Amino acid sequence: MARDLLLEIGTEEMPAGFVPPALEQLERFAREDLAVHRLEHGEVRALGTPRRTVLWVRGVADRQPDAVEQKVGPPVSAAFDADGNPTRAGEGFARSNGVAVADLVRVETDKGLYVAVRKEVAGRPAVEVLAELLPAWLGRLHYPKTMRWGSGETAFARPVHWIVALLGDAVVPFGFAGVESGRTTRGHRFHHPGPIEVRDAADYFARLPDARVCVDPAERRARIAEGVAGVARRFGGEPLLDEDLLDTVTYLVEHPVPVGGTFDAAYLELPRELLILTMKHHQKYFAVVDAGGGLRNQFVAVSNTEARDMAVVGRGNERVLRARLADARFFFDEDRKKPLEEMVEGLRKVVFQSKLGTSYEKVERFRALAGRIAAELCPDRAGVVDRIARLCKADLESQLVYEFPELQGIAGREYARRAGEDPVVARGIQEHYWPVQAGGELPADTEADCVSLADKVDTVVGCFGVGLVPTGTADPYALRRQTLGVLRILLEKGYRLRLSWLVGAAVEGVGPKLTRPADEVRAEVLGFFRGRLEGLLTQQGLPGDLVQAALDAGCDDVVDARARAVALARARQGGTLAPLAETFKRVGNILKKASEGADAVPEPARFGADEERALWAAYERVRAAMEAEAAAGDYDAFLARAGDLKGAVDAFFDGVLVMDPDPGVRANRLALLGAVAGLFGRIADFTRVGGG
Repeated sequence: MARDLLLEIGTEEMPAGFVPPALEQLERFAREDLAVHRLEHGEVRALGTPRRTVLWVRGVADRQPDAVEQKVGPPVSAAFDADGNPTRAGEGFARSNGVAVADLVRVETDKGLYVAVRKEVAGRPAVEVLAELLPAWLGRLHYPKTMRWGSGETAFARPVHWIVALLGDAVVPFGFAGVESGRTTRGHRFHHPGPIEVRDAADYFARLPDARVCVDPAERRARIAEGVAGVARRFGGEPLLDEDLLDTVTYLVEHPVPVGGTFDAAYLELPRELLILTMKHHQKYFAVVDAGGGLRNQFVAVSNTEARDMAVVGRGNERVLRARLADARFFFDEDRKKPLEEMVEGLRKVVFQSKLGTSYEKVERFRALAGRIAAELCPDRAGVVDRIARLCKADLESQLVYEFPELQGIAGREYARRAGEDPVVARGIQEHYWPVQAGGELPADTEADCVSLADKVDTVVGCFGVGLVPTGTADPYALRRQTLGVLRILLEKGYRLRLSWLVGAAVEGVGPKLTRPADEVRAEVLGFFRGRLEGLLTQQGLPGDLVQAALDAGCDDVVDARARAVALARARQGGTLAPLAETFKRVGNILKKASEGADAVPEPARFGADEERALWAAYERVRAAMEAEAAAGDYDAFLARAGDLKGAVDAFFDGVLVMDPDPGVRANRLALLGAVAGLFGRIADFTRVGGG
């Protein structure tokens, strides 16, 4: 017999960000522990609102099946002596497990022959097992912050008010945080605050809608999106359905009721991002746009209660937003009274990092680096690049960014635009921060690319240079994101700037601020870039072994490194890579083991075997063309031509002994293989190529 398990823990309202991680944890606990405890089950779903965290497991077996448990003890050689008599170790193991020595069995393990105890274990009723598991799961839930209340000792995200725990129609009895489990839930705090007795999971899900609770986040999210769109269309517009905001609002309400509102159209003169941010981050309102995407002076809020007159609720939201927008306009207008150049000077008083100096010093460092990058990418636009670099951090001194940190760059763009700066400069002030997240948009202009690269590389090098290296999940200066941003700009814009040059120039710029040897910093930062590049290319769908093979042959030019990895992947798909890899891997493995000759120049006059002469002739025949193809980045043609060399290499291995007893012969043969390896090593280290 199988019955549904329902667990609901009712609490004070939790912050929206607390709920989804808790639901993921509950699902994981259930899947893992029910399997460990031999309770068969069906679908596992975690649902929730700000007031309730729910676990629903379909078809849980009524009891565990009987099982045979095995406990492995010491090796047979330790449990019994040479005559087969039990040792103290063997007797102790048997005694500690409540069996006679004669009941010990011998089992083969990956470490050899061991003694073990096997016991038949009767299955327990599921209710008994769950009475132990459910409170343990609740106790294991991790939240960013917890609290204690009353005289209790249990720490939880918010005070616990009720617990429903049912297997079928039977209560799973346990206590948690001073509350005993039962079958009594509660509805919406205002619309249905009283207790609700539920018979089982089906009854629970049938009765909650009448109690004004939508417990399924996916259903709630869809209702919010549909309702917000309906209100916006009644205004004659469309909602700006920001996915992050939708997620947040989904976990702020149990009974979503969209309501519209308006604000003074004069506020539309403020930057679009400022208006949206004020509505989104501070009020959790959805902006409304017209058919062309222009912002309208309307918004949609989502209430958790259905008032008799929702117009009153709308007017209340309007009053709150009006005050927020007035503050935003005040800061914006006050900032515009101060020129950007004056704000730049104010950065002299702002500490970027205690060991790396002020924000002004940082600007001057990456400004110089941006100039060097501009000389490579857009020398005729060096003045524009310098202007972007000079002004791009100015708004950190603005009142607007102090109050709304998310507007850094955006505020500077608007101040620059309204002060008559070149549009490319104004745009670059914002976009030099890009990309700001994985997969985020890149700067539109080469000039902004130069500043973005310089700023990010300076940050990475500076932090590494003073020992602020990311560890585990700790990365307070977002160095991983900064590094990925550099790599994406180089790759997606096709810039052939060498990483060693970029990093080396940044190390020179940080100079006296370094607290570690410059060479050590340079090497460590390049290794960090290599690791992020490997991950990025793998995430883009390239096989991991081919990415490693290509990067081992060089990753200074990331555009070239990716092209080599892509060519290898195409060759694998075409079926030509495996035989090439098998042959050239053999060459690489021999050279890695050799301690002589591999770096020498072969002497053709000393070749004594036909296979040596044939390989040298084949090498000479294809070398110039393959070097030209490599230089041109035509790696498909390079690999196709490498096939012409494969037959000669295979014949060489079949016909001669590379490690000849004669030192001179051996060294010359190794030199020949070294020449061949140096040629195809231009594209990859074939010893890294797997058999896929």
